[in-house]
Amino acid sequence: MTIQPEAYVQSDTPDAAIKRESTPYDGAKAELSAGLLDPSASISPKYLYDTMGSKLFEALCLLPEYYPTRTEEAIIAANAASIASAVGPGRTLIDLGAGNCAKAALLFPMLQPRHYVPIDISKTFLEQAAAQLQRRYPQMRITPLAQDFSHELSLPASVGTEHRVFFYPGSSIGNFSPDEASAFLRRLRQACQADGGVLLGIDLIKNPTLLRAAYDDAIGLTSAFNLNLLRNVNCLLDSDFNVDDWVHEARFNSHEQCMQMYLKARHAVTVRWPGGQRLFTTHETIHTENSYKYTVPSFIQLLAGAGFAHAQIWTDEHNWFAMVHARAA
Repeated sequence: MTIQPEAYVQSDTPDAAIKRESTPYDGAKAELSAGLLDPSASISPKYLYDTMGSKLFEALCLLPEYYPTRTEEAIIAANAASIASAVGPGRTLIDLGAGNCAKAALLFPMLQPRHYVPIDISKTFLEQAAAQLQRRYPQMRITPLAQDFSHELSLPASVGTEHRVFFYPGSSIGNFSPDEASAFLRRLRQACQADGGVLLGIDLIKNPTLLRAAYDDAIGLTSAFNLNLLRNVNCLLDSDFNVDDWVHEARFNSHEQCMQMYLKARHAVTVRWPGGQRLFTTHETIHTENSYKYTVPSFIQLLAGAGFAHAQIWTDEHNWFAMVHARAA
């Protein structure tokens, strides 16, 4: 077994014990409180992914309405050799928002990374996924890191600076506004040398009917995923949200070409937490997620502005989704 216990991974050493006590939610209370007290209340989508949220999302990806996961996986399966040729062998594959690590694993036979670094905010879920993957690939070096990379990326010295490829699948970059996405990509560019690059999944602009179904499925899994956020917030903020007071709502913003998720109050309700409280009126909302959609040219332009060039694109037959590889310029 070669899993590297660099951060938040179980170990019997004193240093690891200290790291376990320092959770990946440092600063979460201030961030959550500020978001809830904002005139337009919001909670960052990263808090959707506690252990339960990660499992719910894993189930959500199996739904017929939720096209992104199966479409992206089909693109990877059909183009694995071409993608591996573009990326190059022996890379350090840094998997942002790794979840169950399944998408990265699809690339392993062709890509053969020398070092796999899955990063996710959900510590327990990440550890379980990394351990399962290590059993499948006992010779591969795997370093799981439990951290919030949305504002800052902190990589230990054991993750070499050469040949880094940042893998960010699932159209997760759509959770950022275009300006935020540009800043995020610039941080990735700063974190890799001239021999580095990115491999990203982006959701393309399409019929809003398909989008709405994907974010508000018939059996209510997306609703459960969104509502579970409140339970996670209760744990992190010691707040007193009652899930029964809220309902999931998905909207398509045609001006921004963006799907948006909200939690809407069924009735007037006061939510309290140490040092703060807020009265939510009937039908008042908490914004929980954006999912921006792109055209291929607009995304290539975004990459260029962040310092990446020589983009290669792979899409599905319907042009619903794209995988994009670009190298540091």
